[in-house]
Amino acid sequence: MYTSIINRPLTHPRDLLLATMQRIYGYRMTTTSGGNLSVRDANGDAWITPARVDKGGLTREDMIRVEPDGTAHGPHPPSSEYPFHRAIYDARPDLNAIVHAHPVALVAFSIAKQAPDTRLFAKSRLICGDPGFAPYALPGSEALGRVIADAFRAEHNAVVLENHGVVVGGTSMNDAFGRFETFEFTAKTLIKAGQLGTPRFLTDAQIDSRRTPPPAWPTFEPGPATVEEKNARRQLTDFCQRGYRQRLLISTEGSFSVRVGDASKETSFVVTPSNVDRLSMSIHDPVLIQNGRAEAGKSPSRASRLHAAIYAKHSDIRAIINAYCVNATAFSVCNVHLDSRTIPESYVFLRDVVQIDHATATHDPDGVAERVGPTAPAAIIDNDGVLTCGASLLAAFDCLEVLETTAEAVINTRPLGEISPMNDKAIADLRAAFFAE
Repeated sequence: MYTSIINRPLTHPRDLLLATMQRIYGYRMTTTSGGNLSVRDANGDAWITPARVDKGGLTREDMIRVEPDGTAHGPHPPSSEYPFHRAIYDARPDLNAIVHAHPVALVAFSIAKQAPDTRLFAKSRLICGDPGFAPYALPGSEALGRVIADAFRAEHNAVVLENHGVVVGGTSMNDAFGRFETFEFTAKTLIKAGQLGTPRFLTDAQIDSRRTPPPAWPTFEPGPATVEEKNARRQLTDFCQRGYRQRLLISTEGSFSVRVGDASKETSFVVTPSNVDRLSMSIHDPVLIQNGRAEAGKSPSRASRLHAAIYAKHSDIRAIINAYCVNATAFSVCNVHLDSRTIPESYVFLRDVVQIDHATATHDPDGVAERVGPTAPAAIIDNDGVLTCGASLLAAFDCLEVLETTAEAVINTRPLGEISPMNDKAIADLRAAFFAE
């Protein structure tokens, strides 16, 4: 589903496993001893991570090939949980990759005997589907393989294991990883939102509206890229990857754009593509949008029409970010306003955070453009993450960082007592000092 540098057609299974495990372990979504990955090749062999080898020190040579009859090839025994990998492959011929790990939010759901409701976000529901739940069985046992396979046989692609963790399947390793990461992000957001109030879920109709691709842009064949466009592509790629590493977005969600050209003459910008792993983007992936037409042969982010409307409305906005950072996004799924009057930096960078309803964000780009801009650079979108904008990509990114840290600080204040925002005089002094008001 999502293209990635680690999922090109000629990538060896060993390298797929190594790159994916490095990513999972590097972002603390499993432990040194916990979790296992596998991919099934065209011959029906399963390549799987080894048993009892440090997840932080794996090499490609550590990976094990297991034939359908169970014959293993490699320097170590295969993961002790190979039986449930084989059981899933036998139950679901359409799946060719499996991720099993112990990420903290999904583990929390597993010990509460629950599965996260993926209707929290349209993309989560579309990627993860309706999650399954498998009752407890001894790790590594044939019984565990049976209960997990039963859940996958019932067409669940993401399954919470009672008192154990999660198993996710995909048509490819990148597909499985994107589903796994999206599922964990959904679980984290639900837990954070529960500290604020009662989470709000989307209806089936709202989710189904996202199944239909947006209207296609008319296309054009661009000429040689200007130096400004080349610089914009580099900035966009670098900041998108930086945002991913800082957990301000996930591999399947997040749209960045940068304006190019003279805003008084045209509305042109480069924007992240649709369905490309946000960490693995290169400077060649972003799509050039120029006066209502998109670069031929590429698919721009669904958010590109929203960005176009904001650029058309505000000539001094030169960068826009849609992101899915867990703390600020928690506010997007509750009827709780994020008050930016916490510390001076928060108010100076964010002003008063705008709340945009889901319908406006989905169907009325011009309505969003009326609400955000230079004096309202930060918005929270109901059940759809956050948006920031600025006079440069650095300014928009800085705003995003401040928005997320402010949200986290407010959530962390809840166990301590009542939130005490800055008073009206303090806000008036800030406005006079920083906004020339």
